[in-house]
Amino acid sequence: MNPYTLIQSMLEIHTQTLCEKGVLPKDVSLQAVTVEPPRDASHGDIATNVAMVLCKAAGMKPRDLAEDYAASLRAHEAIAEVELAGPGFINIRMQPEGWLSQLPVMISQQIAYGDTSSGQKRRVNVEYVSANPTGPLHVGHARGSVFGDALCSLLQKAGYDVTREYYINDAGGQIDVLARSAYLRYREACGETVTIPAGLYPGDYLIPVGHALKAEHGTQLLNAEESEWLPTLRRFATQQMMQLIRDDLQALGITHDVFTSELQLHESGAIERAIETLRHKEVVAMGVLEPPKGKLPDDWEAREQLLFLSTRFGDDSDRALQKPDGSYTYFAADLALSADKIGRGFQDLIYIFGADHGGYKKRMEASIKALSDAQAHCIIKLCQIVHLMRHGEPVKMSKRAGTFETVRDLLEALGEDGKDILRFMMLTRKNDAEMEFDLDKVKEHSKDNPVFYVQYAHARAKSVLRLAGEQMPDCVEASQHATADQLALLQSDAEMALIKLLAGYPRMIEAAARAAEPHRVAFYLQEIAAAFHGLWQLGSQSLNLRFVVTNQPELTIARLALARAVAAVVASGLHLLGVEPKDSL
Repeated sequence: MNPYTLIQSMLEIHTQTLCEKGVLPKDVSLQAVTVEPPRDASHGDIATNVAMVLCKAAGMKPRDLAEDYAASLRAHEAIAEVELAGPGFINIRMQPEGWLSQLPVMISQQIAYGDTSSGQKRRVNVEYVSANPTGPLHVGHARGSVFGDALCSLLQKAGYDVTREYYINDAGGQIDVLARSAYLRYREACGETVTIPAGLYPGDYLIPVGHALKAEHGTQLLNAEESEWLPTLRRFATQQMMQLIRDDLQALGITHDVFTSELQLHESGAIERAIETLRHKEVVAMGVLEPPKGKLPDDWEAREQLLFLSTRFGDDSDRALQKPDGSYTYFAADLALSADKIGRGFQDLIYIFGADHGGYKKRMEASIKALSDAQAHCIIKLCQIVHLMRHGEPVKMSKRAGTFETVRDLLEALGEDGKDILRFMMLTRKNDAEMEFDLDKVKEHSKDNPVFYVQYAHARAKSVLRLAGEQMPDCVEASQHATADQLALLQSDAEMALIKLLAGYPRMIEAAARAAEPHRVAFYLQEIAAAFHGLWQLGSQSLNLRFVVTNQPELTIARLALARAVAAVVASGLHLLGVEPKDSL
């Protein structure tokens, strides 16, 4: 059993014992109890705050309760030492065998190592990308796309039942702008000289759409009134743009399970049904909104309108469901989609938004709380701005000016490994922190480049095995099934530190999934890479510290097993992030 899992299990068992004795109430929760490495490695292998969390429920001093737990821990043969620290923290030092026993598990499970059932098949819907279908994906979309996709993979690895969803915003005024822009490109394809006026999309990506329209309709739309061709072009241009976006996502290694159309929500009556549901709950009413704080917009008008009473659920303001012309607001369509997701049985609804959508957080939380009677959980993750740099200068982006940097442009600029570079680098910062993406630096093959540094760790582990295959092939074969006695030869501080770090992978996966933070995986892989590169470097200082020691076959078998374990865990983490592990660089 993994040492972290063992300690967690022992704490749960002793807590149950204390509940049966009446020391703790039977409904006591261990949710806030942590089992993790101490901040200072000299304090031991594992630390827990169990006594600090449960002392109030027990009516005991933290240190007294800690001693009670410590006594039960000391009785286990896998535990070498238990000490109390501060007001009641428990520091635990494991027997080396507990850590070493994880190496064969890593080797046998390969990329499946770290799979857990902690999510208990809880149904989760993750809505991400959802870029307006008015053009190809730009670098800003790339961050949310990669973050959302990696989060889905992380949740699946932790045992959640995940659905990836894309919401197509194909019912707004921007689709009319797209259709009119495409119509000009259609006229251009028919031989006319056109000028793209301000307010329309000037990008060259619409030129193929114009030619496709000509191929399908010939010249019959040239003399038609806008009212005749606009519906056709709305539908046609949206389909063309969504195919372009799908191709961009495929180039990033991203697929979705469900594509939901906003237009379909309008046409199917889903919006009316969602509003009716809220009306029955008595949280929809006619009312007048307070004026916006600060400077009033020129078109502000105090008027009675249909409102969702979202302030009852923690929002800052009630939300309008209809515009002055009687049509539904964008938020009304959001309500319909949320109701649909809840109806499909999702327990957690996760939304990946750009930083400019921060204002949606409270209204979305309020709507889901109202629609689900607080049974579904809403999680909003905001992805901050990416500053694209080239030659030390920022790359300016503007869709309307036609100068934005597309994902395809970016992938081509990054070269053959563009997808891997882009995906890993987008996860080297927490999602809510701004980041710079320097095109020059991310292609460097140096230790300062995180993706290269991690991939090189995998490649180096594989190269160790290849070299050993030339010198000691029997040891390479034996390392796949190294015995406990052989693994016990791994005794140096550097070796044990690396093994403990590798064994912490499942715990890290569970914690990262609970926090919905896939960047933790990228950070962890960099730690593994640093520890492994450091261990390998010791071999350049002493022949006896090398992975292949020709006159010590048993030790070589153990160290090759460690190299296999490193390759397995790094490959598992990279696979989760959608990055290909390299056998050579």
